Amino acid sequence: MTTEKGTISIHTENIFPIIKKFLYSDHEIFLRELVSNAVDASQKLKKLAALGQYNGELGKLRVEVSFDKEAKTITVSDNGLGMSAEEIKKYINQIAFSGASEFLEKFKEADAKDIIGKFGLGFYSAFMVSDKAEIISKSYRDEPAARWECDGSTEFQLAEADKKERGTDVILHINKDSEEFLDEWRLKEILEKYCKFLPVEIKFGTVEKSAEDGTDADGKPKFKTEKTDRI
Repeated sequence: MTTEKGTISIHTENIFPIIKKFLYSDHEIFLRELVSNAVDASQKLKKLAALGQYNGELGKLRVEVSFDKEAKTITVSDNGLGMSAEEIKKYINQIAFSGASEFLEKFKEADAKDIIGKFGLGFYSAFMVSDKAEIISKSYRDEPAARWECDGSTEFQLAEADKKERGTDVILHINKDSEEFLDEWRLKEILEKYCKFLPVEIKFGTVEKSAEDGTDADGKPKFKTEKTDRI
């Protein structure tokens, strides 16, 4: 697959100012939206497996949030449904609403069952905090992985990726005004606020825990410190 360049299909208005002005008043919501998309992708795959429409190995379904302060990126990863290049083009590039009011109405009425379709709406909240966003995804079907990139304009690039494992990585290149989110405790605060009690585990960094490590010469228990995933 060669690199494809194109224009996101938006009728009459640029979607990014609409999102920033009307859809979300609090920029921290971007993380809730991306985690929600990742959880939905995992739940959809689980449902397909239960219906006998996916016979592969599910493994442990979970979502991981990570950040790189030096690179100024935040990544939300899942091992759920994944998307092919064609699905990315359909659900991410073709946002064809006639204006801001209709866009908001469509978002409110989005059918929760149309999980990948809903992804296209919530995903664009990423541009409230980032200069560029990337999607690297491999579908649960036997199709090549794809990488999509957009800098917040209506231009995008789509090419084949070398991702081997099923699922999706959304990588945000955080803008200067949003660097507050490149902080462990700020992200932890948002996850605790919006992402508790979800049906899929959310991994964010590691924590140190004390664990028993045998006994000493007097028969008293010894303890060691271990790093475990923060869920």
